Amino acid sequence: MTSLDKPTEDTDQTRPGDARAVTEAALFEAFGGVRGMVETVLPGLLFVTIFTIDKDLHLSAIAALAVSLVLVVVRLAMKDTVKHAFSGVFGVVFGVVFAMFTGNAKDFYLPGMLYTLGMALAYIVTTLAGVPLIGLILGPIFKENLSWRTRNPGRKKAYAKASWAWGLILLAKCAILFPLYWWADTAQLGWVLVTLKIPPFLLAVWLTWVFLAKAPAPIDVFAELEAEEKAEQERRAAQTAESGEATGGRHRREV
Repeated sequence: MTSLDKPTEDTDQTRPGDARAVTEAALFEAFGGVRGMVETVLPGLLFVTIFTIDKDLHLSAIAALAVSLVLVVVRLAMKDTVKHAFSGVFGVVFGVVFAMFTGNAKDFYLPGMLYTLGMALAYIVTTLAGVPLIGLILGPIFKENLSWRTRNPGRKKAYAKASWAWGLILLAKCAILFPLYWWADTAQLGWVLVTLKIPPFLLAVWLTWVFLAKAPAPIDVFAELEAEEKAEQERRAAQTAESGEATGGRHRREV
């Protein structure tokens, strides 16, 4: 049994204040913080604003795509992580392709809506399968990888609660948006979608923080592996030294 899957009895060695700070930092890294939210909202906001004003699908789509690319360029210029900006670009590109292909401006939002539905189902299905998605996302950031599955049951329970929260919140969002896709016009759908970008996301992040801040501390499996490697090196060095002393003793007796 390796250090990654053997059970442990005491995993809550971090003070509550430290646990909250670590959780906040991990969530900020995972979801991009304020800047990530801006990069998520801005392209769609620009699209619906321009389309509401002049009903020009091509201009709206080009503007949304252009601002997404600018956000990526800014990230690259600042040598910052680009995963959130790139995810926004891909979403906008798919939206533009759908809308241009069908000629229906509402289809600009369809890929994002389908992605939201897919993520909702992924959170729920993975939780039912015993590997809650939020744990898979945050595990590497907390340097615990999958150790929470077998070694930290309290943390696994917290991840399950958080994944349920994400799944149900995203399903509720889909329950609002998909009827509007069929019944509302493009501007109405766009403004509702932009309005629903941040509040459900913040609610899910806040619930995740609440659940994890009360959970046992993560097990730093990387530190454990480094400690094991160091101990193994020391053991081998000790064996080499003992072997050298034994060889030296035999040599002296022979002389």
